[in-house]
Amino acid sequence: MDLDDQRESSNIEDARGSRGGLGGGGFRFPGGGGGGLGFGGGKMGCGGIAIVIVLALVFGVNPMTLLGGGGGGQAPEPVQQQQIGQPAPATSDMDRFVSRVLATTEDTWTRQFQTEVGQPYRAPKLVLFSGGVRSGCGAAESAMGPFYCPADQKVYLDQSFFDDLSRRFGAPGDFAAAYVIAHEVGHHIQTLLGVSDQVQQAQSRASKTQGNALQVRMELQADCLAGVWAKANSALLEPGDVEEAMRAASAIGDDTLQRAGQGVVIPESFTHGSSEQRTRWFMQGMTQGTIASCDTFAARTI
Repeated sequence: MDLDDQRESSNIEDARGSRGGLGGGGFRFPGGGGGGLGFGGGKMGCGGIAIVIVLALVFGVNPMTLLGGGGGGQAPEPVQQQQIGQPAPATSDMDRFVSRVLATTEDTWTRQFQTEVGQPYRAPKLVLFSGGVRSGCGAAESAMGPFYCPADQKVYLDQSFFDDLSRRFGAPGDFAAAYVIAHEVGHHIQTLLGVSDQVQQAQSRASKTQGNALQVRMELQADCLAGVWAKANSALLEPGDVEEAMRAASAIGDDTLQRAGQGVVIPESFTHGSSEQRTRWFMQGMTQGTIASCDTFAARTI
């Protein structure tokens, strides 16, 4: 992806000088149906709900270790964080890359909201962290992968995930990394459009299996919205970029991760969609280029 002439975003915050560990309470499974993971008085961002589990399966880690052991315990210790709010200066090539990708999402969605939604676009902040961070949704560890928190409308990213994406998931490339950022921004679009609230309300009344099915449609819509962003920035794409995104989407499909982690695929436990579904919905967005084309909830089959 050729970003050399692109501007850098002013919506980057750097929290790498502090580490918001899980503490004593950490994440906990809520009682009842498929309403997500409750923690810190909020809900975990849609982009991070399932990735804790699937990464734990792939890497042989007990998911309960990452999720805080199932509740109870003392409250997390206070975490000192650097003052954020001012734009963080880019200090590395990867910082500049992330900042420029975020800027392309800002430009894309500003235009899309004007033409399709008829209202101004409010861009999210992107918080860079290392190891752990305390978000508006609670404390989070890098093992979760990138995530979006609807409570503070921020995307959280530990850039070490891109190394994992390349080495462990076999999906290298700058456009694969850009796709991950665009997917998380897709969750921000869902928050702005009210989709996130509607899904959360529906999940609170649903069974676990039904809640998972709703979450799959949520994630596939974010993949499709990433495709819309890709189409809008097609002039910046280089040969092989789309294939990089396809490999990334396929590598983190639920069926691929379950097969690698536990040797068996359980479709009713999917929360992000199969590899085929993720690549197909990304291409749906890239082909059609509209928010309306990404209505996974109206689709009879996904």
